[in-house]
Amino acid sequence: MSFEFVKKLPTPAEIREQLPLPEELAKIKEARDAEIRDVLTGKSNKFLVIIGPCSADNETSVCDYVTRLAKVNEKVKDKLILIPRIYTNKPRTTGEGYKGIVHQPDPEKKPDFLAGLIAMRKMHIRAIAETGLTAADEMLYPENWRYVSDILSYVAIGARSVEDQQHRLTVSGFDVAAGMKNPTSGDLSVMLNSVYAAQHPHSFIYRGWEVNTTGNDLAHTILRGATNKHGNNIPNYHYEDLNLLMEMYGKMDLKNPACVIDANHSNSGKQYAQQIRIVKEVMHSRKLNADIHNLVKGVMIESYIEEGCQKVGGGVYGKSITDPCLGWEDSERLIYDIAEYE
Repeated sequence: MSFEFVKKLPTPAEIREQLPLPEELAKIKEARDAEIRDVLTGKSNKFLVIIGPCSADNETSVCDYVTRLAKVNEKVKDKLILIPRIYTNKPRTTGEGYKGIVHQPDPEKKPDFLAGLIAMRKMHIRAIAETGLTAADEMLYPENWRYVSDILSYVAIGARSVEDQQHRLTVSGFDVAAGMKNPTSGDLSVMLNSVYAAQHPHSFIYRGWEVNTTGNDLAHTILRGATNKHGNNIPNYHYEDLNLLMEMYGKMDLKNPACVIDANHSNSGKQYAQQIRIVKEVMHSRKLNADIHNLVKGVMIESYIEEGCQKVGGGVYGKSITDPCLGWEDSERLIYDIAEYE
């Protein structure tokens, strides 16, 4: 066989025992989860802003960023719920490049998965402890969910994962919000079918166990744009796109219809500065149409301390080593602008 079994990694229970979430932080998460649930179920009129680095590559700079975000959160918390992006797994289209802190706790060194699992959990817990903000992460690997299931308040399922059966079934066992992105093809029915699957109970094999789930009524959609056969980006955040999604939701038996707009990726063509314009257009569409206002519950923004991106080893503190991000000053101003719309 071409598999080399290097070493057996600790179970989620063992890692959680080594790095437990303190009781006072668990209470913070419980309260944050309830706040987010109220937004997605329509009980709260607050707006979700899921914002942060493309990839959480460095504990110090990521926690610095989240600390800055927490100060802004205090000023807008009557209108917005800020959820920091602490993305510890990074999908790669070709399989090449930095794959996140779980793979490489130090981006300039070789992969170390044991150290990565510890670094992932340590960073998330530190962010909560220092700021009171629980985070969003992407579930790239369903079998890793249990390593972070007690610390995340929001989970994104990426465009390349949303059609995968194991991702859908695993989400059906979550008790937190899960956003299912449209696939890279842009087919909205694939995304909605994924939401349907995640909202219903299932029996399946997970980490060597036969498991039953009850379904996740907080599974919802994320529009992130698409790519056509010629490789051109096709945005799907416009008023007409939101109307179409609303109509499609109306034809399916889904709980808590809700959508989050990803302002980057194929919606911006990875032109990070365009996120400002895109978010403002989305907010304007919500103002024009009460039904769209009720459907669109949040936005997703890629942002870090320094704008743009750099290569691994570039040495600029707080600058993305994956996709380019908005800088802190523009991000802070954009959050205040979003609050003004509400």
